[in-house]
Amino acid sequence: MAAGNVNPFNLSDSEDEADQRAEDGVHIEKSPNVGTQGPSSNNPFSPQADAEPPALLVSSTRTSPSVEGISVSVAAAAMTVALAETRVSVDVIAAQLIRDHYILTALEFHTELLESGRELPRLRDYFSNPGNFERQTGTPPACKEQGLGPGGPLNRAGSISTLDSLDFARYSDDGNRESDERVAVLEFELRKAKETIQALRTNLTQAAESDTQERNKNYSSHPETQEPIRPLEKRALNFLVNEYLLKNEYKLSAITFSDENDDQDFELWDDVGLNIPKPPDLLQIYRNCGSALPSPRNTVDVAVGVESGELTGNYITQKSDLLQQQQTEVVEELEYQISLLNEEKQSLADHIKKLQSEIQSLRRTVSPPPPDQGSQPTPPSSSTPPQPPLDNGQYLDIRGASEPDKPPTESTPPTQTISNPTHTSSQSHAKLKSRGTVVFDQPNRKLSPAFQQALLSFCKMSADSRLGAEVSRIADNEESVMLMLGRCLPHIVPNVLLAKREELIPLILCTACLHPEPKERDQLLHILFNLIKRPDDEQRQMILTGCVAFARHVGPTRVEAELLPQCWEQINHKYPERRLLVAEACGALAPYLPKEIRSSLVLSMLQQMLAEDKADMVREAVVKSLAIIMGYIDDPDKYSQGFELMLLSLGDPSERVVSAIHQVFIPAFAAWTTELGNLQTTLIPSLLARIEKLLKGEHGLDEHKLHMFLSALQSLIPPLFSVVIQNAPFTHRVNLQGDIPPIEVTRFPRPASPLQDIATIVGSRETLSALLILYDYQLEHEGTTGWDSLLWVVNQLLPQLIDIVGRINVASTTCVHEFSRFFWRLCRTFGKIFTNTKVKPQFQEILRLSEENVDALTGNGILTKATVPIYATGVLTCYNQDEDRKLLVGFLEDVMTTLSLSHAPLDSLKASFVELGANPVYHELLLTVLWYGVVHTSALVRCTAARMFELLVKGVNETLVAQRVVPALITLSSDPEISVRISTIPAFGTIMETVTQKELLERVKMQLASFLEDPQYQDQHSLHMEIIRTFGRVGPNAEPRFRDEFVLPHLHKLALGNNVQATESKRIDIATQLFEAYSALSCCFISEELMVNHFLPGLRCLRTDMEQLSPEHEVILSSMIKEGEIKVENRGIGQAEGSVSIAASLVGEDAKTKFLSKMGQLTTSGAMLANVFQRKK
Repeated sequence: MAAGNVNPFNLSDSEDEADQRAEDGVHIEKSPNVGTQGPSSNNPFSPQADAEPPALLVSSTRTSPSVEGISVSVAAAAMTVALAETRVSVDVIAAQLIRDHYILTALEFHTELLESGRELPRLRDYFSNPGNFERQTGTPPACKEQGLGPGGPLNRAGSISTLDSLDFARYSDDGNRESDERVAVLEFELRKAKETIQALRTNLTQAAESDTQERNKNYSSHPETQEPIRPLEKRALNFLVNEYLLKNEYKLSAITFSDENDDQDFELWDDVGLNIPKPPDLLQIYRNCGSALPSPRNTVDVAVGVESGELTGNYITQKSDLLQQQQTEVVEELEYQISLLNEEKQSLADHIKKLQSEIQSLRRTVSPPPPDQGSQPTPPSSSTPPQPPLDNGQYLDIRGASEPDKPPTESTPPTQTISNPTHTSSQSHAKLKSRGTVVFDQPNRKLSPAFQQALLSFCKMSADSRLGAEVSRIADNEESVMLMLGRCLPHIVPNVLLAKREELIPLILCTACLHPEPKERDQLLHILFNLIKRPDDEQRQMILTGCVAFARHVGPTRVEAELLPQCWEQINHKYPERRLLVAEACGALAPYLPKEIRSSLVLSMLQQMLAEDKADMVREAVVKSLAIIMGYIDDPDKYSQGFELMLLSLGDPSERVVSAIHQVFIPAFAAWTTELGNLQTTLIPSLLARIEKLLKGEHGLDEHKLHMFLSALQSLIPPLFSVVIQNAPFTHRVNLQGDIPPIEVTRFPRPASPLQDIATIVGSRETLSALLILYDYQLEHEGTTGWDSLLWVVNQLLPQLIDIVGRINVASTTCVHEFSRFFWRLCRTFGKIFTNTKVKPQFQEILRLSEENVDALTGNGILTKATVPIYATGVLTCYNQDEDRKLLVGFLEDVMTTLSLSHAPLDSLKASFVELGANPVYHELLLTVLWYGVVHTSALVRCTAARMFELLVKGVNETLVAQRVVPALITLSSDPEISVRISTIPAFGTIMETVTQKELLERVKMQLASFLEDPQYQDQHSLHMEIIRTFGRVGPNAEPRFRDEFVLPHLHKLALGNNVQATESKRIDIATQLFEAYSALSCCFISEELMVNHFLPGLRCLRTDMEQLSPEHEVILSSMIKEGEIKVENRGIGQAEGSVSIAASLVGEDAKTKFLSKMGQLTTSGAMLANVFQRKK
């Protein structure tokens, strides 16, 4: 090997073995030919004369690649034998260097240890401590000999070498230096540090070269061994790999590779570690892998002699066998190529002969036309095959039309034309348009060419500009056209109106598809994605259509390399329309991408946009594109990521995003999980587990999350049913031949999107119809034996759902509604037979509403929970035939009777009436149930019916109120039981609040007046409490005439009568209700007459009660009275506009604050309110 040919990549592992043994203390005896370079006085690493004996360095001169460069003195070599048994570690060497102040040598030693991955704590601690390089008063031995004092350059160098660990905080309190001086000093030190680093790199290069040369020798003697990769080799190979990726347009791979090696600068070869020349690129190394790589340095030939005794026989035999095998392979490859060329040559020769014979026959049959006078004869071209157009961009140049044509300087091998006879027509067309065939008539003049040229110069033609150069050349083949378009389109696009730029999309895409230059294609696609500043829907659709056409044409590799980078660049664009284009493009291109990229890079891009983008329309498009990805993904490991994306989208604040997740993403994700077999085993159980976790929460039920999970379950019902019918025992009996009856229109709930249509999921409506016939027959006659998918629904899903229903809060209208809709869709999807035979029996078993259990059911808590309204509204309302309606009426009557007789809370019955009352279809049915309660023999049931009318009145039309509700209430108002009569008061009040018919209002007012004025009710404390409570609730919303003529006068009377109430507890209750009623009515407009005659007198009576019971309330009432009096006085001067709000601005902030704080305590419960009054007694 030449002495100067240094290859840093051929390193044997013999050096590492020596290094390891040296670190472990094992002595290595140097061979005579190692280290014989002799002493070098100019070597900066050689020890000085006054240093310690160099015996410490002898046995470890091969510890690291750089130590070989240290010259060993003659004295040290002489002492080698004497110190052969000495064991010296690298730590001792480092300590000796530091002790003798060989700072640069120690720094180099430290750097080489870091390069080889073996860091020494002693050197690390020494060079990371800035105190070791400041205020050194002693003079090193080396400096003494050179005459350097304490302020020599070594101290300055020490400070420079620790610039990266310099603690600037230590100078923060130095008052003797200005900040600008410190900056100047630090800049100087930085400059010196860079120079020192560069000098060290140069010295280290020399050491590495000699070390690499030795390693190459060892590698050549042991080719079968290979040591682990070293940091230098790794950084060099990383640089070459990154360079290869960039040259071959693997941009995304290069970006990923650079991110994974963020500790290396791929822009600068010097960052590799040593200032060695850059090796050839990977392609050149691959092409020359069978031969020795040429060194980039100047080489020197050196003769090397090897004794035969030094090589073992085994090595010589292996070497000769290897060379012989390589030569044999090369010879076989060349012979194979020669045979192929001979065959091609023979076929081409035969084809030439055939064409020549055809040309001769044509010449004999067709006589040549007479030549025109004045025209130049065209040389015959029959003897040579037609030449194809050159691929380097030929043009017809019109600038020199008068100049004689010159023969072409290049020719294409005839095999390119003759081997493809199908291009005869295109070749003849190209031949007609070639330069040799274009002939012009020449004038019969004797003008000089210079005169002709000068004369033609008066024709003003501009060929000097870019556009002139393009105009003066006309492309004569397809590739030239592509090149011309690639040059011109970037200049055309900016000058086209924004509203018409989509007209350029076909031109841009066609050029980008066919252009031979990758950079030009990249520029054209960049123009495509930036064509319109804020593209609208139609323009985006046009661009996406073009992208899909491009992808179909070029294939997945170019889509990944050329289209995806354009999407990545605009993922954070400031305009949402551009980000929307990226989101839609990811979905549109998903079918045409490699599956690895589809499930990794594109999925990550969309996940980032879903989590970070603030525009609703962008996130909506992201969800739809994610759904397309879920339809093409085939990596089971991505299931958990898809599930998390579903939950993230479900929690999005935008309704359009949530709608997209239900319409597109969940059906696609469910289809994938069905293929994986995870729908019944993983996906649905995961959602149910999250719902149960919500119900067990310590901080109350999060209704939003409950709605989120339950809506996802509801969207999974169609995929679940398709799994059941496609995995049934009867699937092999499906017969699509003959007449298949159509599916009833109302058989299934209306799907939210085509993807949730079960016919779409199973394939067609004919297939679904045939499956449904067999499904119903199987359920009705053959049972569910062996039907695992359906048994899972019956035995696991339904019991778990019913258990969850029993634990939700019945007072939560939202939760009841959500679960009712879920059970309704579940029952309607699985059919009437399934509902009657599988769903209803499980509910009935839990509710137990048989007649013999009515009286003994006082302890049955399930009737007070949400199971009742959800069963009534979600299961019993699925089908609306007579038997179904009778079953619903009977269930509600039984529940009302049971709850009334057992004195249980009526919340579950009220929730049922509220949910059913929202649908006018069930109003007659509910009135039938209530009439059953009106005529019931038990007063408790009649009281319950009276209270249920209050809930029903708000949703029922006035006709039904007049014909069915009011007669029933009047019947109850004359009931023998006073409790029943009192129960009708809230319903009468609701009628006054909602009905507008005067006759109806008069009947209600008369009934309420009878309650207030009839002597038999004078001492009915409960009746008065209920009337005052009802007045306070309906007064602000009732008809003004009813409020003015009825409510306010009667409240005044009740307040006046309460002043003389002897029973203190009753007086407290009435006063409390009056205070709440007056507070509610104070926000209404009250005329001056009513204010003076009823409202203010009533407040004064109430204040009289409060003076004795609650001074806090007395303060507020005084303020309200004073404010009312002020309003009356102001109305005497001028009528105030708008409504009068008495409680809006109270006099005295202290009184207001005190009242509000006390009201927070008063309104908590009636018991606390009574206690407050008693304490103030």
